[in-house]
Amino acid sequence: MTKYLISFPSEAMTLTDEEFPQVVADSHAVIEQAKAAGVYVFGGGIDEQVAPVMVTADGEICPETYRGSHLTGGFTVLELPSRAEAEIWAQKIAAACRCAQELREFMYDPAS
Repeated sequence: MTKYLISFPSEAMTLTDEEFPQVVADSHAVIEQAKAAGVYVFGGGIDEQVAPVMVTADGEICPETYRGSHLTGGFTVLELPSRAEAEIWAQKIAAACRCAQELREFMYDPAS
């Protein structure tokens, strides 16, 4: 089976304070469905209050990141038998989060 990344940047989610609790409940319900189906690997939201750092090949820790790198928002990784099923789960997550989701496929790695 293949692992899929379903994600969105934080700026894609434009909600009012009143809408937010329902979106949280709806998105958690989809995650519970994925867990019950046995396809959930892991997921969560990026803590944007904690600055990222770059760890270089020689072990140096620097405050900058790759130019153009901008990882924010939330993500879910699911393991599924087909891209068609991944698209269905991405649709469920998009509906729950009230924003479009990006769907990406991880390359196969026999060591993982």
